[in-house]
Parts: sequence; C-alpha cells; structure tokens
Amino acid sequence: QVQLVESGGGLVQAGGSLRLSCAASGRTFSGYAMGWFRQAPGKEREFVAAISWRLGVTTYADSVKGRFTISRDNAKNTVYLQMNNLKPEDTAVYYCAKRGTTGQHMHVTGYDYWGQGTQVTVSS
Repeated sequence: QVQLVESGGGLVQAGGSLRLSCAASGRTFSGYAMGWFRQAPGKEREFVAAISWRLGVTTYADSVKGRFTISRDNAKNTVYLQMNNLKPEDTAVYYCAKRGTTGQHMHVTGYDYWGQGTQVTVSS
C-alpha cells in the first residue's frame, strides 16, 4: 500500500503562485512515475503533469505549460507542483497519484494510488 497526502492548496489571486506537495508513505514510491491531476466542479478529473522516476522526464497538459513545474525529491518521497501565474480556470481540487502498470500516463486509468486532494481557488 502507498499513502499519498497532498498539501499546499489555498486561496490566491490571479497571477499569484502556490506550491503543492505530495508526501508518500507506506511502500516507497521509488521506481514509479508520479502525476498531478485536477478536478473542477462538474468536470472530469484531468491530467496536469507527470514526472518519471529515473530521469525526471516531465509531461504537462497544454493548459499549464510554461506556468506549472513538477519535480520530485526521491530521498524525501515527495513530489511537488509549483504553480505560477495562476488563473481562475485553474481552480480545482488537485490530486497526486502514483503511476500504475497499465493505462496511459496522461489519463486517470494510468494511476493506481491517489491522495485525498487539496483545494486550489484562484480569484479574479
């Protein structure tokens, strides 16, 4: 089992920044890619960013490219999402997830463990 706990969400004005953290416990997440997703009210959960284990290769949704940065500290079992130049449309609950062995890495089906989520609200 892997437990994932997100933190760092909050209320911020448009143009501001937040840094989300996701701490993993239980079975180590070493060797696995990690991802961030978000879900706005009434919408499906969507991919935001992912990072590979070995080389730290990153992938981003087009909507966040150039504004968000995903990173990881394997020694601390923690993955981060730095969010800059936030927009009201970034408002959502943000989830971190561990990559599974099947499914696509930019889709929810590609992940097998999820955190409880952290709310990010961007005011205009």
